[in-house]
Amino acid sequence: MFKKGMVLLALSAAISGCQTSGEEYQANVFDSSQVNLQQEAKTVKIITVSETKIKVSNQKNKNTAMMVGGLLGAAGGAALGATRNTGTAVAAGVGGGAAGALAGSLVNDTSLVPGVLIGYSEDGKIYTSAQVGRVCEFTPGEISLMVKTTENETRIQPNAKCPASAKKG
Repeated sequence: MFKKGMVLLALSAAISGCQTSGEEYQANVFDSSQVNLQQEAKTVKIITVSETKIKVSNQKNKNTAMMVGGLLGAAGGAALGATRNTGTAVAAGVGGGAAGALAGSLVNDTSLVPGVLIGYSEDGKIYTSAQVGRVCEFTPGEISLMVKTTENETRIQPNAKCPASAKKG
């Protein structure tokens, strides 16, 4: 019983760490349907850049955690139950699978990732755009390219590079 509890505890700890990085939402990331297409672009002057958090979907990781948790729980339960007999192994495998899937369901539906709120001027007006990214990627007072992929979607492209020590591996 102690071993089974420890296995489930370790499983839930491993699964709870699953979260999306949000990289797929950065302004300089495009999906394949946006490649080789003409898109409206213009230059804007960045006025301010401030840190913010962006809430992104973590559903894919949650689904993966539930599936992996269920499989590991079933295998662990069956292995522990096999010390008794076949019937116990099957029941323990089913119970372990359910417990593992339940542990996986504890992963959050959303995740907060680092973002920026960019204030920029365009045609004499001031606008803002919240984007996934880091402050060091944008320089206030400088010009940057803004790509519009759909109506009201602004993708202000980074106009600076972060120092190597600020990059995440």
